[in-house]
Amino acid sequence: MKAIIPAAGIGTRLRPHTHTVPKALVQVAGKPILGHILDEIIGIGVVEVVLVTGYMGERIQEYVRSAYPGLSVRYIHQEERKGLGHAIYMARECTSDEPSLIVLGDTIVTADFSSLVNGDRTLIGVKEVDNPSLFGVVEVDGRIVTSMVEKPDVPRSNLAIVGLYYIANTPLLMECLTEIVDRDLRTKGEYQLTDALRMMLDRGEEMGTFLVEGWYDCGRPETLLETNRFLLSRSGGNGAEREGAILIQPVSVDESAVIEHSIVGPYVSVAAGAIIRESIIRDSILNANALVEKSVLRESLIGEGAVVKGHYRRFNVGDSSEIDIGS
Repeated sequence: MKAIIPAAGIGTRLRPHTHTVPKALVQVAGKPILGHILDEIIGIGVVEVVLVTGYMGERIQEYVRSAYPGLSVRYIHQEERKGLGHAIYMARECTSDEPSLIVLGDTIVTADFSSLVNGDRTLIGVKEVDNPSLFGVVEVDGRIVTSMVEKPDVPRSNLAIVGLYYIANTPLLMECLTEIVDRDLRTKGEYQLTDALRMMLDRGEEMGTFLVEGWYDCGRPETLLETNRFLLSRSGGNGAEREGAILIQPVSVDESAVIEHSIVGPYVSVAAGAIIRESIIRDSILNANALVEKSVLRESLIGEGAVVKGHYRRFNVGDSSEIDIGS
C-alpha cells in the first residue's frame, strides 16, 4: 500500500524553531515528528511513500534518506501552499488504482492502524471535540458518513477530522480533486480535501469513520510539549543512567548527549550532541548540539545549537541562539 504524506507546512506558530527546521522535522520524544509517522505506517505494511514537501524540502529528503534508506519514497515539491486538497492533488501522478493512506506530516495520531488497511470502504479518522468549528467535521448515521464540511460556522457534529484517511477508491479521489482545482472551487481561500471527499460521497462512494485514541497537533510549543509527554509516557523512555547524573523517567536521551552533575526528567527529550551541565530540567525538549549550563528549566524548547546559561524558568529558544543570564 502507498501512503501520501503532505509535509509542506511552514510552522509559523513554532517560530523561531521553524526558521531553520521544517515543521515535520521538529523533534519530539527523541525523533522528528515525521519519524514517528513513518515508523507507524511502515509497521502496517506501507512499502511506498509519496512526500509532498515545500519549505526546506531538501532537509526532509536528507532526513528520510539517512534514517530510512530502504524505504521507497517519491518527493513532490509544492511551490505554493493552496490547501490540503491541493497538496494531495499534487501527488496524483504517483498514485494508482490501489487504495492509499493519507497521513498529515505534522500531526501524531494514535489508533489501530492495522484495522484501517485492506478494506473496501474509505475510512476517515475522527475524534469528538469541544470546538468543531475549528476543524473539518463529519456527520454520520451510525458510523456511516452522510456529509462533511470544512470549518463550519454552525457545526452539526462534534466529530472532527483528524488527518488520517484510508482511501479505498484513490482514482475517484484524484478525479474529484482535479475537478476542484480545474474549476477553482475553494473554501476559505483554499482547495480542501474535505470538499473532494464530499464530492466523492455525492457520487456514491460509501465512507465510514473510526475513532482515534489520541490526536496530537504539534503545531504550537504547548501542544508539542504535550505530545512529548504523551509519547514518552507511552514508550517509557529510553535514557540509560549516566554517572554523575540523575535521570527521572520517562526521558529520551541520545547516546551521544552529555549530562554532567544534573537532574533530567521527567518528560525530557535530549537530542544528539546536546550537553547539559549543572542543571535541573523537566518537561522540555533539547535539540541537537544544544548546551544548557547552570540552569533550571521546565516547559522549555531549546533549538539546535542554542546555548542557555544561568538561571531561568521557561524558554522558547530558536536554533543557534545564545542566552547568558549570569549567576
